[in-house]
Formats: sequence, structure tokens, C-alpha cells
Amino acid sequence: MDETAGRLAALIDGARHLVAFTGAGVSTECGVPDFRSPGSPWLRYPPIGFQAFVSDAAQRVEAWRRKFAMDDLYAGARPGRVHHALRDLAQNGRLDTVITQNIDGLHQAAGLPVAKLVELHGNGTYARCLQCGQRHELDGIRARFDATGLAPECAACGGMVKSATVAFGQPLDPADVRAARDAACRCDLFLVLGSSLVVQPAASLPLLARAKGAALVIVNREPTRLDEEADLVVRGDVGEALQPWCAIR
Repeated sequence: MDETAGRLAALIDGARHLVAFTGAGVSTECGVPDFRSPGSPWLRYPPIGFQAFVSDAAQRVEAWRRKFAMDDLYAGARPGRVHHALRDLAQNGRLDTVITQNIDGLHQAAGLPVAKLVELHGNGTYARCLQCGQRHELDGIRARFDATGLAPECAACGGMVKSATVAFGQPLDPADVRAARDAACRCDLFLVLGSSLVVQPAASLPLLARAKGAALVIVNREPTRLDEEADLVVRGDVGEALQPWCAIR
């Protein structure tokens, strides 16, 4: 492990254009449940698919009920070691971009500049109108939902309001996909942190970076399908691995 830690340090400290790709494993120590772990509350409150959401009013109500039930479970989540380490690397000018599959908003909460963040699967800390795109805050939606039991509608245009996450069956934002691909193409180190690299198209980004000449490092508790492609695999706790670059001890 000492040799592996030394190789990780050399790669991170030697990178001029570092891109980090974060998955659920960076937030589990913060109290945010992993989608695929046995006993995960996501199995009790599975997300409603996009087509069901837009086509069925009852499903929209159920989607919001499940959304708030999950929010209550990790309401106390705060940024962890990886979030702070990446924030510090960005502040020191050593990190170009964070591409995240997470929807918990913890990268922003840690102080990572929004300009350095690509949220491929959206953000669950607010909502948007599917028709006009207006942002809606969750506190007001929750109060009305608890009082009426009705799914929210946009005050501006009357459209459906949905959590600003990308639901199953909902297309990713093309601008976010483009930004993620651009970052992968220009980096010299692509650092995968806490992702199983299962969900596509996000899981193809490490191979894109590798094809463009970047070194590929994967830090994850479990094996991933791309381990054989990586220049370095660190099998273990992702927070512990990133601790040396975190100013908060």
C-alpha cells in the first residue's frame, strides 16, 4: 500500500491538467447511501422513470413522495474528505474539472467552483420546470406538497416541475456531455474516485481520456470493468486515499 500511495501521489502531484470523475463512493462516508449496496434505501424508494413521470399524474406525486423520503434520510450529509481534497486542488490551480455522477450537491457545498464542475446526472438539491426551465427551490415545493399532496406546477408557465436530476429514460444535457468529453480529451490525468464505472455514457469517459494520452487512475473499494486499462488501481477507501490532499484533517 505504501508503494501504491507513492505512485498515486506522484501521478497527482505531477499532473498539469487533472480531471476527477466522482461516483457514489465519495459520498457514502458523508451519509449519502449508495444506489447499489445491499439494503440501500434506494431499493425501498426506487426512482420513478422519466416517461412515467411525464405521462401519469399519480406517478408524479409518487416520485415526489419518494424524493422527499430519500432527502430526509441524508438531510445531515456534509462534504467529506474527497470533496474537500478536490476543492483544495482546484483552489491551488491543480485541478481542471470534476465530472460527477452524484446528485447530492456536496461538491458545491465543499466550495468547488461551479465553473469546474460537470454534473452529468443533474442535481437533487433543487427542481426545474420541464417546460420553461425555471429553477424552483425545494423548501417551497415541500411545504405545498405536504399541505396538498399534489405534485408541483411551475408558477411561470404551468409546466411540470421535476427534481433537477436526470431520471431513468431522460436524456442527459448535451451541454454537460460535451463539457465532460472536452475535459476528458484535454486532461493528462483522469482520476476515477468511488465509481463502479457501470452507468453509460459516463463510464466511457475514462477510455476517452486514455485514448487521448492521459494516465488513468481508478480508486475504488471494489473492482471495476476498466481496472485492466488503468495505469494505477488503488483498491480501498477513497477518502483515505485522497486524505493527503485535503486541508481539513
